[in-house]
Amino acid sequence: MTDKLTIAIAQLDPTVGDIAGNVARILDWRAKAAAQGADLVVFTELVVSGYPPEDLVLKAAYRDAVAEGLDELTRASGDGGPAMAVGSIHTEDETAYNAVYLLDGGKVTAVRMKHELPNYGVFDEKRVFGQGPLQGPVDFRGLRLGLMVCEDMWEAEVTETLEESGAEILVVVNGSPYETDKHDIRTQIAVQRIGESGLPLIYANQVGGQDDIVFDGASFVLGADYGLRALAPAWEEALLVTEWHRGAEGWDCAEGSRAAPPEGHEAVYRALVTGLAGYVRKNGFPGVVIGLSGGIDSALSAAIAVDALGADKVHCVMMPSPYTSQDSLDDAAACAGLLGMRLDTVSIEPAMGAFAAMLAPIFGDRAPDTTEENLQARSRGITLMAISNKLGTMVLSTGNKSEMSVGYATLYGDMCGGYSVLKDVYKTEVFALSRWRNQARPAGALGPDGRVIPERIITKPPTAELKPDQTDQDSLPPYDDLDDMLECLIEHDMAVAEIVARGHDEAVVKRVWRMLELAEYKRRQAPPGVKISRRAFGRDRRYPITNWFKGGV
Repeated sequence: MTDKLTIAIAQLDPTVGDIAGNVARILDWRAKAAAQGADLVVFTELVVSGYPPEDLVLKAAYRDAVAEGLDELTRASGDGGPAMAVGSIHTEDETAYNAVYLLDGGKVTAVRMKHELPNYGVFDEKRVFGQGPLQGPVDFRGLRLGLMVCEDMWEAEVTETLEESGAEILVVVNGSPYETDKHDIRTQIAVQRIGESGLPLIYANQVGGQDDIVFDGASFVLGADYGLRALAPAWEEALLVTEWHRGAEGWDCAEGSRAAPPEGHEAVYRALVTGLAGYVRKNGFPGVVIGLSGGIDSALSAAIAVDALGADKVHCVMMPSPYTSQDSLDDAAACAGLLGMRLDTVSIEPAMGAFAAMLAPIFGDRAPDTTEENLQARSRGITLMAISNKLGTMVLSTGNKSEMSVGYATLYGDMCGGYSVLKDVYKTEVFALSRWRNQARPAGALGPDGRVIPERIITKPPTAELKPDQTDQDSLPPYDDLDDMLECLIEHDMAVAEIVARGHDEAVVKRVWRMLELAEYKRRQAPPGVKISRRAFGRDRRYPITNWFKGGV
C-alpha cells in the first residue's frame, strides 16, 4: 500500500474546439509534472474539449473528435510517467456526459460522470449533458480518490456518497468562472464539504478567457483540518506540485507554495485583461482598433488593451466633430503617448454634412434633436468598422455597464464592435480602475509602468460631446447615485420602495427603472464582453424585449 504520493495540479487555458491543441498542451504540462516527480496530474473540467463547449456537445462529429483526443492521452499514459485525471466528454448510448477520466498505464482505469448539472447564470448544462449517477471512489495505486466535477462540490450529496464509500481524498476538477469574491466563496464551499466528510480536498480550476467568461485559476489544496496547504497563482497557467503522506489520521498534504490571489481593483482589472487577451488571441485577430475620444471609457479600454495585447497591437482613432473640444483632442493625444499607441485622426464633419444633405428632403424643417447626435455616433461607428474591414483589426467598443443599463449608447454607433471590455463595469468602477492602473502595473501586463491615463481625463465631467456644452449629467443622475440604483435593480432585483429607502428620490428611481427596461432591445444587439459580476447582461440577466409589466414602478 502506498503511503506517499506526489500530486500535481495543472491549471490550463484550453481553447474550445481545438482538441489537438488541447491534447498537446496537456501532454506538455504532464511532462513538466513528470520532471518534478509527479505520480498523478489533475487537470481541469472538460480540458480536452475546451470549456464551456455549449451546443457543440450536440454534434456527433465533435464528440468523436474529443474521444480521439482522449484515446491519444490514454496511449500516452502508458509510457511509465504520471497518471492523469482529465475532464472530457463521455458518451454512452448517445447521451453525452461531463466527466472526469483517470488514465494510467495506457488504460482508462475509471470514469466518473458529473451528477450535479448547473442550470443557472452562465450555465445551462442540462440542455446538453445527461446526469451522471452517484458513484463511489476510484482506486489509484492503493489510494481511493473521490473524483468530482465542479458543481458536484457545491452540493453535499456527491461528497456524502464518496465518504460513505471509503474515499480518502476528494479531487474536484473545475471550470469555475470568475466573479468578484468568487475565490472566497469556493473556499467556503470546499470547507463545508471537508466538514461533512473529514477528508482533504484538491481543487483544480481552469484559467483564461472564453468569449464573455473568464476563469481565474487559483487552484488550491485544503487539509482535513481545513488548513490551506497550497495555492496556485490566479490569472496564469501554472503547475502546483504537492506532496502527500498517509498517517494515522489519513492522508495529508505537506505545506506547499501559496500565491495570494489579487483582490479588489487588481482582480477586476486582471479579469478584464485576461478576457480581452483570450478573445483576441483565440479568434485570430491581429489586434484591435479603438475610437479614442479623450474620455475615460475609451482611455481605460485602451490601457486594458495595451496591457493585454501590447501597444503595437492597439490602433487608436480620434474622430472629431465640430463639438469636439481642444481638451479632448489634447487628452486623447496624451493618452496615446503614455501608452505608446498609434493614433490617427479622421474628422467626421464631412460625413455629418453628407448625411444632413442626404436626409434633408425627408427631414424637412424639423428641428435638430437626438437624431443628429446619433448620426455622429454612427459616423464614427462606420469609420471604425471600415478600418476593421480593411486592416483586419477588431473594433473594441468602449461602453460601460451604466450606459448599457439605461440605453445611453447608440446602436450601430458607439455600440459597434466585436468585443466590449467594460460591458460589465459600472461607471464608478471605471473611475476607480483608472486611478488604480495609474498607480500600479499588474503582473503580466504588457503596458508601461506609471501613469497611463492623463489626470484630466479622470477629473473632467464625462461628456459625449454630441452638442455644445453637453455633459452626461444633463440627462443622467450623478453616477454615484445611478450606479447604486442600477446595482439594486440588476444585481439584487430590489423593489422601488427598497431603493427609495436607501435615500434615493422615488421619481428618479422609477425613471431609471424604466430606462433599464426600455434599453433591453439595445443590449440584445451589443457585442460580448467580460463578465465580472453575478448578473452580467447577456448570460445572467435575461429579460424580454416586449415587456408591459409595470410592477417595478
